Amino acid sequence: MSLSLRPLRTAVIAAATGALSVIGFTAPATSAPVTTSAPAASTAAASVPASARTAAAPAEVWNPPSNLVQPLNEVWKHVESTYPNLYGFKNYGWDQLMANKGTLNYCVRWESDQPVSAQLRDEIHTALKRQSKKWIDTVAGFDGFPYREVPVNIVGWAVKNRSTLQWTDNSVDVYTNNLDGGGAPQCAPDCGRFFHQDGNYSKCPGGSARHYDQSLWLTKGFQGGAGGDWGQRIGSEYMVGARNQEDIHILEHEIGHTYGLDDFYDWSPTGVGGFIMKAGSATQITEFDKWMYRDFWRHLKSRYGL
Repeated sequence: MSLSLRPLRTAVIAAATGALSVIGFTAPATSAPVTTSAPAASTAAASVPASARTAAAPAEVWNPPSNLVQPLNEVWKHVESTYPNLYGFKNYGWDQLMANKGTLNYCVRWESDQPVSAQLRDEIHTALKRQSKKWIDTVAGFDGFPYREVPVNIVGWAVKNRSTLQWTDNSVDVYTNNLDGGGAPQCAPDCGRFFHQDGNYSKCPGGSARHYDQSLWLTKGFQGGAGGDWGQRIGSEYMVGARNQEDIHILEHEIGHTYGLDDFYDWSPTGVGGFIMKAGSATQITEFDKWMYRDFWRHLKSRYGL
């Protein structure tokens, strides 16, 4: 069962130690300042490279199956009535990938003493890319979404002790003993979009190219999950054990939160059974999840000039 907080609700401390909800999105506890400014939408839209734009095939339009029309309307009305800053919030996953011209950068926060080989590191990256792609594939070619695919890069690993990471190559930045307020390892806040939503990474050692948009926070013994604009948090043992599965359903659920999708702990849309965003009711992204995801895009796309 997911421990994610509903997006864009009142700021509260999450049940998971070290997770803070800011504007309702769970975020890593830290002493660094949090900003809520956004990159210029017109710049992101205008700079989409031709090579990454959606193929010339006719774009899909908003035309959900008839049995999903009513529940989708109910969901969006619920979102509009319960998110206090739905249209003003500027750090959804959508904002991140548009600011990056169609890519996402991750930091892995390895809150565990389990050794990580180069092979395991790469397998975790492959698993993350696979889960992210499942969401992106649902909007590729839909209603002006400008990318066929959104590559996911892991630019850094954060760990308490360097000896836990059993590789010597320099394919990713390694942050050691850089701890948040709860004692969990984190990549440098100077490189994190959550802390620099204006896109100013001048203090990041690797500059903008080595910034991270989200964190994949893997915590030993952590049950369930949490997710928001800062990224996703799940158990390290769960991630390692599930890394070769086609669907890592808790991670899929938490990625959904990063793009703004809600939880459904206290209500259910009419006539819909299990779906990934209703924690514990599905183990893969369903047709209903896909249409909720598309619905979020079509309501936000105008901020990018699309």
